[in-house]
Amino acid sequence: MTTKTTWPLVRVLRDRDAGLCLSGVVVSGFGTSALWLASGVWVKDLTGSDGLAALCVLAMWLPTLAGPLLGTLADRGRRKPLLMGVNLLPAALLLTLVSVDGPGDLWLLYAVLLVYGAAGVVHDAAESALVARAVDPGLLGDFNGLRTTATEGMKLVAPLAGAGLCAAYGGASVALLDAATFVLAAGLYALLRVREERPAPPTGSGRQRTAEGARHLWAHPVLRPLVLAGGATMLCAGLNGALVYAVVDDLGHSPAYTGVLYAVQGAGSVAAGLLCGPALRRLGTKCFAASGIALLAPAVAFRAVPSDPVALVCSAAIGMGLPVVLIAALTSVQRETPGALLGRVTATANTLVFTPNVVGLAAGAALVELVSHRPVLVALGVVLLVTAAALRQSPARAERTLSRSSSDASPA
Repeated sequence: MTTKTTWPLVRVLRDRDAGLCLSGVVVSGFGTSALWLASGVWVKDLTGSDGLAALCVLAMWLPTLAGPLLGTLADRGRRKPLLMGVNLLPAALLLTLVSVDGPGDLWLLYAVLLVYGAAGVVHDAAESALVARAVDPGLLGDFNGLRTTATEGMKLVAPLAGAGLCAAYGGASVALLDAATFVLAAGLYALLRVREERPAPPTGSGRQRTAEGARHLWAHPVLRPLVLAGGATMLCAGLNGALVYAVVDDLGHSPAYTGVLYAVQGAGSVAAGLLCGPALRRLGTKCFAASGIALLAPAVAFRAVPSDPVALVCSAAIGMGLPVVLIAALTSVQRETPGALLGRVTATANTLVFTPNVVGLAAGAALVELVSHRPVLVALGVVLLVTAAALRQSPARAERTLSRSSSDASPA
């Protein structure tokens, strides 16, 4: 890379507040990724039930559905103290999990994970708003790319560390580790030097304030097609993710080989995060997002080929292509939204983008029992190509095409 392209990345890393925000992402991301896997292992050890173990992930994801409402909290006051609070709250709650030692205590674990997920929704909305104020607008793409690199990097190491710690010392030890990472992240946010004015007193009801953010998102000619494309892409990604065990079985490997494919995918995402800033400036938001989806499309389709080298290449390409539309959408939200609305708009965008992923996972889990995974993967590749093409169209045509592609990706 030339000095010209690397210099913005260096500027982001040298910026004190940007560096602190990234450090907070790394620290809390490590704890969250560790708990994500360890909580399911913990429940499996206590009950022997796969279904009860899966409920841990559901509990953490469920608050995303209330994103537009929870996002209003990020616009009610200054974001820095709010970020500190939403790190300290789950840290305190995680300490209560040391008392979980049998199936009868699982209600407490699920309750903590539910609050944990809700705090995460508020955290992401507040962090997006604070970063938009702390980081130069021209460097937001670089920052969000580095954020993705940090997050995906933690996913490569933290789940294994969490699983190992859980196996050696029990699930409570992972909860204590996660609590410590939250406290450390709160301390990092406390060191930020961002000056924030107290927002004006809210007007109207909570429902009206929530709707205000949704209206801004839906009426914006840049944000709406990006969010629709992100939702369609994540729906396909969820369906694709649910088929990964069928792909591994088709390759003739044990289910443990799934970890290899996810590790390669994670490495691809780490690389994509480092390249996103320069690519976003060179291509523009819509073209950048469309290029990522266009890379994702054949990678998903060619997973139907039962070949180890092809599977590994496809996993790396999926890892590189999938984060692109997410980074493009988040960066555009930060650039195109007034600061007073940014928490609500970010949370609403996250709900519209990430909820289809959960739907896709559930639909894919049912679909794989009924039909062969190969034609489904090819069909998903076609839908993703349509989604990429739609982003290159005019806003009106793009919205119609994206709506049709989302419907086509849903199982009958």
